[in-house]
Amino acid sequence: MRILVTGGAGFIGSHLCRRLLKEDNEVICLDNFFTGNVRNLEDLLSDTRFTVVEQDVTEPIDMQGIDQIYNLACPASPVHYQYDPVKTIRTNVMGAINVLDLAKRNEAVVLQASTSEVYGDPAVHPQTEAYWGNVNPIGVRSCYDEGKRAAETLFFDYHRQYGVKIKVQRIFNTYGPNMQTDDGRVVSNFIVSALTGKDITIYGKGLQTRSFCYVGDQVEGMIRMMNSDPSFTGPVNIGNPYSEVTMLELAERIIALTGSASSIVFGELPKDDPKKRRPDISLAEKVLGWSPATSLEDGLKETIAYFAKIVKD
Repeated sequence: MRILVTGGAGFIGSHLCRRLLKEDNEVICLDNFFTGNVRNLEDLLSDTRFTVVEQDVTEPIDMQGIDQIYNLACPASPVHYQYDPVKTIRTNVMGAINVLDLAKRNEAVVLQASTSEVYGDPAVHPQTEAYWGNVNPIGVRSCYDEGKRAAETLFFDYHRQYGVKIKVQRIFNTYGPNMQTDDGRVVSNFIVSALTGKDITIYGKGLQTRSFCYVGDQVEGMIRMMNSDPSFTGPVNIGNPYSEVTMLELAERIIALTGSASSIVFGELPKDDPKKRRPDISLAEKVLGWSPATSLEDGLKETIAYFAKIVKD
């Protein structure tokens, strides 16, 4: 198939491009390289089935013969999406419109990489797809949280009004190689600090929880979702409910795995930071036959090995 991946130079997008090429597809990566990095794609650039298009997803996309579209284009870490919040919500809303228009013209299937952030600071735990969320619509995180919620609305309206073939996947915290050292995500922050002997900063008392899914498992779920029965639109949670840990536990585990002498220090909890986050993946297990296969310890070892090379270089 001929497959477009917007945000294909990013963390998850680069892994997705690599996997799709291994399955003998023609892959087009569209990225503006705001948070994506061509380094993530270096081993793919010599493949004649792979094309990189430098373009912002907020601009109309003119392509023909596209069979599938994965829409991953958007800064996904607070440091990056809060840097230019207006740009972030434009990326979510205008980007969704542009990929949906492209899917409509090409009669392609289009998958929206949504997020667990649509649940906000959840009053329900774990979170099922039926939960409508607890989101602050005017907070510092709203450009991302509400932007992703608006994108989901657009996907379902295009599906109902125009018959566009859609898939909506809600991604829970994902980690692994190709994360950026300065992206502000907790796993990369903790690992880089541990490897460089700096203090590991935990916000609040470190009792807030997250559930971490290894990137290979996330990509597997994404591909299964894309190729699932056409009548199944989602939304569907893809994450690892078996790896829920507190931030304090995560820091201690990373210190142990790296053999670091880093100290743990505490800072003020960011505004609207969710206190708990764990997916209910019953729907993914039932419809997609998917569940995560990588333990947190194994995934952290792979990620630490990746960052050890980056820090050394």
